Amino acid sequence: MKKVEIYSTPNCVYCNATKEFFKQNNVEYTEHNVAEDMEKRKEMIDKSGQMGVPVIFVDSNLVVGFDKPKLTELLGLAVNS
Repeated sequence: MKKVEIYSTPNCVYCNATKEFFKQNNVEYTEHNVAEDMEKRKEMIDKSGQMGVPVIFVDSNLVVGFDKPKLTELLGLAVNS
């Protein structure tokens, strides 16, 4: 099982789309709300160099934004034809 982490904010459309994608594909993930958790916000910026969300890690692979094809590939999900 891959380790999946998402750094997000509650009102971010792309964050919510990513979490919905995870739910639809039964992907377990750890969510970090960087709107409230300043320590996790700093960690996200340090790890990714990004200030925008979502920032997603699949194991050690960084994905910025809701990049469905990249997430599908990294998670080893079947591509819907």
